[in-house]
Amino acid sequence: MTVTRADPGVQAGLRRAMANLTTGLCVVTTSAGGGRPHGTTMSGVMSLSMDPPMVLLSLARTSSLLARLSRGGTFGVNVLSAHQDQIALRFSKDVHDRFADIPWEDAGAPRLLDAHAWVLADVESLVPAGDHMLVLGTVLAAEATGGRPLSYWQRTFGTHQAF
Repeated sequence: MTVTRADPGVQAGLRRAMANLTTGLCVVTTSAGGGRPHGTTMSGVMSLSMDPPMVLLSLARTSSLLARLSRGGTFGVNVLSAHQDQIALRFSKDVHDRFADIPWEDAGAPRLLDAHAWVLADVESLVPAGDHMLVLGTVLAAEATGGRPLSYWQRTFGTHQAF
């Protein structure tokens, strides 16, 4: 079945329903498409495959990050730590230099220091998906650190508590 026009009621319901999904927050970064570091806060990041190791990003077609990734190249997934809520906010807004005063290094893509986890990937393919594009990435490197991750639920920040 092909839907040509979205029902506003269904859209609003989906937005409310998905706000109930607790997710991790990441800053996805690249230097592709101009050499300057670029990044954006995302919750639409997931592990896709272990053999071969792959990750998936879901980006709006209007995303400035997607415009850089569509040219090919490498991207980094910085899984944010619980104390990095201000970084999540900064990379979610239209700020001239999102990297100003943020400690980072070039690790094939901009890697934010003190992140909860890090994944470096090459763009494998782009798949259209409604008003988004799915970016499939082949993982080149990955590592995790200790501590608590930053989570997002009901449009608020938090962290995971095991029980």
